[in-house]
Amino acid sequence: MRFDVLTLFPELFTPFTMVGVTRRAYAERRVDLRCWQVRDFAQDAYRRVDDRPYGGGPGMVMMVQPLERALRAALDDRHAEVMARTVRAGNEETASTSPSTESRRAPVILFSPAGVSLTQRRVEQLAAGDGAVLVCGRYEGIDQRFIDRHVDEEISLGDFVLSGGELPALALLDAVARLQPGVLNDAASHQQDSHSDGLLDTPHYSRPEALGDESVPAVLLGGNHAEIARWRRERKLELTARRRPDLLATARAQGLLSKADLTFLASLGL
Repeated sequence: MRFDVLTLFPELFTPFTMVGVTRRAYAERRVDLRCWQVRDFAQDAYRRVDDRPYGGGPGMVMMVQPLERALRAALDDRHAEVMARTVRAGNEETASTSPSTESRRAPVILFSPAGVSLTQRRVEQLAAGDGAVLVCGRYEGIDQRFIDRHVDEEISLGDFVLSGGELPALALLDAVARLQPGVLNDAASHQQDSHSDGLLDTPHYSRPEALGDESVPAVLLGGNHAEIARWRRERKLELTARRRPDLLATARAQGLLSKADLTFLASLGL
């Protein structure tokens, strides 16, 4: 899996690949991350990548040409890698000098407040694919003509505005990397995460058993795994119903709730 990032700040990505549990994904090349400095594709002496917006207004707009050159370089490099793998596999006759289907299949994703909200379902789809090209905008935005020509998908982290697309790109990369086999210490960890089954996660407890007047729920100390599983499921349902009823409604509509789930929710008056 390979992600190419078009950015004005590639230095933001280097430390990210070197810390935390997800560093395994990059150290072992489970996720191959390539950053492309958009300024390297400017053609004037000032390495200019932005200009004033037509029609007036505050701020600057990222220009089409440097972004297009950076994107072309990333796609060409992806294609060269595919060809090299093909040759190493002994299939020289299938290697082509034109961009292959595989190198073009990776979606071009732009991070934008106008995009759809990133979901766990989309993360899982990307985690099972070949990667993507991530475009990180800055300033007032990107010339719409680049978006119309090249962007397949616009993604947002929520209804707020950031200074650029780098933080959303890092969030997506982290979410995808932790789903790669062998990255988490326990392969089942992500299966219990919030949103993995359409619901929020259950509350968690650790030592000490008693903390002032509060104690760990007795069911978690009894060793009855069936009872623990039922308790955890009910807490997930209750938490989701009270904090994210929209998620619960979606889970109902998609048939993700069992008869036992519906009976429990009815007992809560939900």
